[in-house]
Amino acid sequence: MPEPSLPPTPPVPLTALLAREDLALRQIAGPPAAGTVLHGAHTSEMADPYPYLLGGELLLTAGVHIPEAAGSGTYFDDYVSRIVAAGGAALGFGVAPVHDTVPRALVASCETFGLPLLEVPPRTTFAAVGRAVWQLMEHARTAELRRVTEAQQSLAAAASRPDPVPAVLHRLARHLGGRAVLYGPEGAEIAAAGRTPAGGHPGAGPAPDDSPDTLTALARLLVTRGSASASDTTPAGVHLTAYALGAGQGFVLGVAAGRRDPGDHTIASVAAVLLSLLTGEQHGGSGAARSSALVRLLLGDTAEDVVPLLGGDRWLVVHARREERTPDALAASALGAALGSPLVDLAGDVVRVLVPAGREPGPQPGWTLGVSAAVVPGRWQAADAQAARALGRARATRTALVRYGTRTALAELVPPDEAEAHARALLAPLADNPALTETLRTWLSLHGSWDRTAVALSVHRNTVRQRIARCAALLGTDLDDPDARMELWFALRRAER
Repeated sequence: MPEPSLPPTPPVPLTALLAREDLALRQIAGPPAAGTVLHGAHTSEMADPYPYLLGGELLLTAGVHIPEAAGSGTYFDDYVSRIVAAGGAALGFGVAPVHDTVPRALVASCETFGLPLLEVPPRTTFAAVGRAVWQLMEHARTAELRRVTEAQQSLAAAASRPDPVPAVLHRLARHLGGRAVLYGPEGAEIAAAGRTPAGGHPGAGPAPDDSPDTLTALARLLVTRGSASASDTTPAGVHLTAYALGAGQGFVLGVAAGRRDPGDHTIASVAAVLLSLLTGEQHGGSGAARSSALVRLLLGDTAEDVVPLLGGDRWLVVHARREERTPDALAASALGAALGSPLVDLAGDVVRVLVPAGREPGPQPGWTLGVSAAVVPGRWQAADAQAARALGRARATRTALVRYGTRTALAELVPPDEAEAHARALLAPLADNPALTETLRTWLSLHGSWDRTAVALSVHRNTVRQRIARCAALLGTDLDDPDARMELWFALRRAER
């Protein structure tokens, strides 16, 4: 599956450089500037600049290297042909102080070899031309990164729609200005969006009728070879690319576009990742099992009946919160993936994840986590409350992850029936007020800290003081007494079982 990456720095059109009025450059020879792009600028007075060019540069020279009798021989033809052979995009000739005008023989050679020739006026320095090229490249890169970012956000939003696969294909085709096709394991077209564009070269007419067939053939070839991606270009200049989706499932994304901009591969790669998840979700065994479990629950089956479909008999509930900002659906899904579970619920500013007990959660950068004890399905609601309390404690103590305590204590030595009866009797005055009970539990767990309890419960510290005072009055006990606190703690722990 392709990995999305940042697009390379895009080249800039020669026309954009010529449009800079502060430079006053003028093309005096060679093909029209509209078809030429620049990847940089380089100054050289070498008679043979070939070894110093990477390709795509605007080569700048003042003609210092030109001998006096150059116009009567093959000097200029040799010079220009070497620039073209090195992949130079254009030649800029500085007028003055060496030459008053651009040599006519150089103009003729540039016409012969098809190299754009620019006249650089005396007032324009080569440094200014080079800086202008890099400024244009930086602006182009910023614009391309913005385009890619907007496309990524658009594709992610499409993936969350009720009919996500056609929505992603439609957005991808629109962003690339072409056609996007999803092929099934047998090479058949499952869904498609957009139109096959006209050819990419200047003067190319409508794409030939065999372009869709060529894209289909490329997709089938990709599956046969087992490669991650493959590309081709039709005679009309239509760029074809195929991306394998998932791990050996046989799904392929095919893209046909009239041009190939630097960020297009990144955009298509993002779409391929999303489609890999969507096709895996719809056709993979785990996705089908989760859907089946949900349907059975909605139709009246119990959690114990459907849990075998979810892949575990004991589970952890994780509550997570981002302190910087409220999480969105993508952040919640990413957290679930990091914890090894697709069972994610986004509820306001808290994300809840149901994780098989064999996958022990660890701290996650940027998140505060509360983890319940491992429970059977019938205890999921109790585990949910445990995770909420653990998250409150984690936030209050500024700890990345807090696990709900599962160690046995002295209270376990008391017969369960007697312990539960004693807990109910002791806590009876608070039975009708869950807010007081939860405040007392949290306050005791945080060693009587007013501030930490306020943070854990998201209330004001004065509210905590008022509630604890009310608890003491209803229970008729001194909460400064460590024995009273210990007895109440044991009762609260027993009451939640």
